[in-house]
Amino acid sequence: MDTLKLREIGNSVGVTLPKEYLKHMDVEAGDEVFVTKESDGRLVLSPYDKNFAATMEAYRRVKRRYRNALKELADR
Repeated sequence: MDTLKLREIGNSVGVTLPKEYLKHMDVEAGDEVFVTKESDGRLVLSPYDKNFAATMEAYRRVKRRYRNALKELADR
């Protein structure tokens, strides 16, 4: 496990990723990445995928529209 230092960047805080991490994810400076919040509090970075982003947006619309039905199904 490696440790990365948080640094102030203007009014924000950022992390600089080593080149081997970028190579592992097949990303480079200027690319976008997804940040996923896990239930245990971890944050997971993964390469941006246009198709996955569209799928997640469709899921968000369905979740919003059918929230009551989904909640009722989850309670069973």
